[in-house]
Amino acid sequence: MAVVLIVEDEIFIRQNAEWIVEDLGHVSLSAGNLVEAIVHLSAEAVIDALFVDMRLGEFPRAGYDVANKAIVMRPGLRVLYTSGTSFNAEMIARFVPGGRFLQKPYSPAELGSSMEQLLA
Repeated sequence: MAVVLIVEDEIFIRQNAEWIVEDLGHVSLSAGNLVEAIVHLSAEAVIDALFVDMRLGEFPRAGYDVANKAIVMRPGLRVLYTSGTSFNAEMIARFVPGGRFLQKPYSPAELGSSMEQLLA
């Protein structure tokens, strides 16, 4: 069982991701923005992985900021990025080491598979 911090500004997408992660037998924590994510990351609780939307609200690169701060606060944290924007080389260049990508829209099975691969 792992603890996954889900950072997504769209509440319905965030809740859906929480349910999928929990159906896999993991614990989900959720945040709708950078500030909420930092609160979770600053706490003493264990967090094994970060699932983060690259665009949060009006900020097209806020997900990168979350991941970059998270990896400094918790070295070794595994990161799965998601976005509705097409995957490209510029995106990869901004990923934290070992970061992975899941294209939106994704199915529950795709998120589950990506999460299990990330946590393996």
